[in-house]
Amino acid sequence: MTTVSEQRLATIFVEVADTLVGGFDLIEFMQMLADRVAGLVTDATVGLLLADEQDRLQFMAGSDESTSLLELLQLQWRDGPCLDAFRGAEPVVNADLSTASARWPRFAPYATAAGFRSVHAFPLRLRNDVIGAMGVFGTGSNDLDDADVQIVQALADVAAIGLLQERAIHHSEVLTEQLQGALNNRIVIEQAKGAVAQAHHISVDAAFELIRAHARRTHQRLSDVALRVLTDVAGLPDLAED
Repeated sequence: MTTVSEQRLATIFVEVADTLVGGFDLIEFMQMLADRVAGLVTDATVGLLLADEQDRLQFMAGSDESTSLLELLQLQWRDGPCLDAFRGAEPVVNADLSTASARWPRFAPYATAAGFRSVHAFPLRLRNDVIGAMGVFGTGSNDLDDADVQIVQALADVAAIGLLQERAIHHSEVLTEQLQGALNNRIVIEQAKGAVAQAHHISVDAAFELIRAHARRTHQRLSDVALRVLTDVAGLPDLAED
């Protein structure tokens, strides 16, 4: 991991814990968590999965597009470190992808071919409740020591506590509806990213940053801005085609 000051770590933990504010946006929260963890680990990208009402993992956020694909392929193949962390409720740490084909016969060769060398996966858990998993995929030599593992797992645990607290306050059926709505919104966001990328001739990652920056600048939800991109992009002059 990179050297991180205690002040910076404290700020990140406060951000991750701050889920009970008005207008809580599940997708923005998960995206923030992915970005913050990616910023802590050298040469790494981060993806997040959450379990739906039938306890099936669904993709929620990735620090970049390559990570999104890695997470989606794990779900499709039912093969990979995040599934192991979710099922076993224990972290998978310092797995060398070049020697992991026996463990993950489909995922490991694909990830290695895509340029990744190592992987770590952490359950989002509170005691016996596991509600998701976080994957940390490294392109360089970025083994985590015991202290690093404790920090990243603590971030995952704090996120899980916040989400479960949200459920307790608003009742489980509300979180279920919110998750389903988030899944629907994710589809709209992915479509908007593609539309902006094509209009501006930029990467999908850069398109997402344009949409996200506009949402933050105008204090709107990501999904609302994405829907406007698809239905009324002329009403968003800073996102309209040049």
